Amino acid sequence: MPKVFEWNGYKFFFFSNEGDPVEPCHIHVRKGDGIAKYWVDDVVMLDSSWGMTSKELNTLEFKIEEQRELIMEKWNEFFGK
Repeated sequence: MPKVFEWNGYKFFFFSNEGDPVEPCHIHVRKGDGIAKYWVDDVVMLDSSWGMTSKELNTLEFKIEEQRELIMEKWNEFFGK
């Protein structure tokens, strides 16, 4: 489970086994019992969430947009894209 970065207690990561074939670039975010998954491409889009408020999800989306290049770089390094 490669960690990309942490921010305000949130852990941003992806799983090393992301399906066969590998899913497109995305990031998982976890804090406490809450978790969310966002697709990361030209546009950042929420895929799913559990245990997080709308306000948290909006804030996380903004943070992912800020770190989009880093996330995509780490994804491509790990999966050899």
